[in-house]
Amino acid sequence: MDMATIIGYITGLIAVVFIGIGLGEMGTFIEPQSMAIVVGGGLAAALISVPMEHATSMFSVLKHAFIYKNQSPVDLIKHMVEYAEVARRDGILALENVTEGMTDEFLKKGVQLAVDGTDPELIDQIMNTELENIEARHMDGKKVFDLMSKYTPAWGMIGTLIGLINMLKAGMEDPNALSLGMAIALITTFYGAVIANYLVGPISDKLEIRNAQEMALKQIILRGVMSIQSGDNPRIVEQKLKIYLAPKDRNFGKDQE
Repeated sequence: MDMATIIGYITGLIAVVFIGIGLGEMGTFIEPQSMAIVVGGGLAAALISVPMEHATSMFSVLKHAFIYKNQSPVDLIKHMVEYAEVARRDGILALENVTEGMTDEFLKKGVQLAVDGTDPELIDQIMNTELENIEARHMDGKKVFDLMSKYTPAWGMIGTLIGLINMLKAGMEDPNALSLGMAIALITTFYGAVIANYLVGPISDKLEIRNAQEMALKQIILRGVMSIQSGDNPRIVEQKLKIYLAPKDRNFGKDQE
């Protein structure tokens, strides 16, 4: 569970509802027609902008904003060094037995390619292409949240204009309807701003960070596989992969033994 996302939403709820609005005034801010215009219009604009398969992929990537198994790059490097030790001691073909216990399909594919004696340039090409495809899938799902964040404020303004037009029309017959109509019109703008800056916009930013984290781990795997395939000493493998870590996280491994 990503506690930062949960805490962020709870904090925003407290700031807007409990402190800003007040529970006693919540009824004033509930306007189904305004909500329908903003949510429906923003979603419609997003769907028009992307192919259907991109729209449906948003649900598969949304979970990463709330549930994310944060794999430690340090632990990953340690595993890669262990694989290098096996290959150095027993030959690279011995890694075939190790692949059965691997849960990361990208790692499993890379090690299997090395075990099969695939040309290093071809391994690099295949795995980099796989990385590009993984990132493209992530971006497809994230794109819908980007678009909703972009369009919902505009639909808030559209709803406001609709409300103002209706308000002025009603005000010609009933002047008392002006103040009520103005409040309803402004609520639509409020909905657009809240949805864009509290709901979908932050999700999009979180997904971008998750993608960057996963790509960094995949790069460690790629460089580790290439180093093992070339027959590097486990210490060399470790040093090559530690480059991907912050200096404060590099104090582990064989050099510290």
